[in-house]
Amino acid sequence: MRKKASEHNRTIPFHKGLFLTIGSLFIVFVAIILGAQYNMERSARQELLNDVLLDYNDLISKQTIQKNGRNLSLDSIIASITQRPLRVTIVSATDGKILSESTPHSADKDSAYTSHLSRPEIKNALHNGYGYALRYSETLNQYFFYSAKTYGDIVIRSSLPFTAPTRSFLLESNRFIYFVIAISVLVIIFLFYFCNRLGKSISTLNTFSKRAEQNLPLDTDIKTINNDIGHITQNLIHIYKSLQDTQKALSKEKEKLFQHLQFSKEGLAIFSQNKEVIIANNLFMQYLGIIADKPTATVDSCFEQKEFQKIHQFISERLYTRSHGNDAVSDSVTVQKNGYSFSLKCIVFSDKTFEVSINDITQKEEEGRLKRQLTQNIAHELKTPVSSISGYLETILTNQNLNEERKAAFLDRCYAQTRRLSELLHDISVLNRLDEASDLFDQETIDLSVLVSEVITESMPALTEHKMTVSTQLHPQMTLSGNHALLYSIFRNLLDNAIAYAGIGTHVQIDCYSEDDTYYYFSFSDTGIGVSDEHLGRLFERFYRVDKGRSRKMGGTGLGLAIVKNAVLFHKGKIGAKNNPGGGLNFLFSLKKY
Repeated sequence: MRKKASEHNRTIPFHKGLFLTIGSLFIVFVAIILGAQYNMERSARQELLNDVLLDYNDLISKQTIQKNGRNLSLDSIIASITQRPLRVTIVSATDGKILSESTPHSADKDSAYTSHLSRPEIKNALHNGYGYALRYSETLNQYFFYSAKTYGDIVIRSSLPFTAPTRSFLLESNRFIYFVIAISVLVIIFLFYFCNRLGKSISTLNTFSKRAEQNLPLDTDIKTINNDIGHITQNLIHIYKSLQDTQKALSKEKEKLFQHLQFSKEGLAIFSQNKEVIIANNLFMQYLGIIADKPTATVDSCFEQKEFQKIHQFISERLYTRSHGNDAVSDSVTVQKNGYSFSLKCIVFSDKTFEVSINDITQKEEEGRLKRQLTQNIAHELKTPVSSISGYLETILTNQNLNEERKAAFLDRCYAQTRRLSELLHDISVLNRLDEASDLFDQETIDLSVLVSEVITESMPALTEHKMTVSTQLHPQMTLSGNHALLYSIFRNLLDNAIAYAGIGTHVQIDCYSEDDTYYYFSFSDTGIGVSDEHLGRLFERFYRVDKGRSRKMGGTGLGLAIVKNAVLFHKGKIGAKNNPGGGLNFLFSLKKY
């Protein structure tokens, strides 16, 4: 890691690398241009000097008297032509031997007998008519510029020593080089400025991308240069800001989803295509522990449970078959375990991820059972008064000779059954409203002491008939926020129940034995016969009767205590029943003040 870090630190910045690369290419290009220009100018100057020497050769050729040139005075001819240190040699075109030569400077006397056909300038002259060469003379140990031209069977070669004058003539002018160098310096300066400017933009972009990749804090207010790279940088910053905002929004939504899952009323787990857990709430673990009989069961162990076999099979079929469309598909199964009823449901999405939900439907199943039972009980309870009414009316209609006294008795019975039927329908309606639309009950401030007094006053004829007494220990101004009709039904049904079942000559005591900032606590007891313990837990069930025969004889609907319980629950209270030690039944309940 240290090695990589050091290598990273030694990396040349982009703008320097770009400058060095382009600068090197430019220098190479300039060098090639200068080299080409040098060769071209040198060739041109050599051609120019060759033309001058060729002219000398022509003049010398014209002044030659003898064909072989042996008796000629070349020095005099040269002197008449030029003041330059011109050296002239006349060579035979056949054998290459020197026929004539200006004042010799050679220290080698044998050179006159040596063939000169191998000399490059003479070789080119024999081949092309003329030739020139800049070379080192081994005879004179000096550089010469040679120019030769053929004239029939002879070759006239003139040469100039490569001294300062000749060198200055042959060498190219430096003005072009200086011009090119000056332009190159300006170009390099501009190139440095351009690369530095471009490099800063790219370095800024590079730094931004690296910090974004490493998820480090970023300065999104970066000032960029007004060029394409700067515009790209600004666009990337804008895109990054949008992505950040989107990521933050997604994080918030993810957190909301997670919180929703945790507080959801159903157990939910989401899995990947490989059946790996993505997320699962606590309720899923709780329900899974109940189904698996193992509180410490892990989320992915659900597929090992036999109760999940159908769900597991459904998932396997959907995961490894080609899906059609983008719609999710689902399947569900109901499981009964440890006294609970659970609905297991699986949804496989188009991307092969899937969710498994566990819903506790125990209460729903129980409510369904109770509704079915209630329906049966209602039908049964309605059947009795309807049958009685129908029987009495049929008797009256079919017996024309029935006396008026019997008719009146039958009509009274019909009326009594009609009243019972009306009371039954009213109680059923009240219970349904409490179950289905409790929010429709109006609430107001009610004085309970006044309400209880009204109940006792209205029930006084029945109390007198049964020789019963009632006493209360209620505080004046016992107010609470509630529904008058429901609160009235609590105390009226409890009192009617005592009148019907407590017995003749019993006493009823209504007390508010305690209160706090939130609740009133009541005791409604009688001195009657009470009920056996086996019935205490079922007193508040609908249509439940301790003594069915007596209940029907007393004319009750079997729904009074059920209404009491639901009315207490509506007022955020609780109710229970117990037998008094001295005899009689005691109802203990609470009512919320606000």
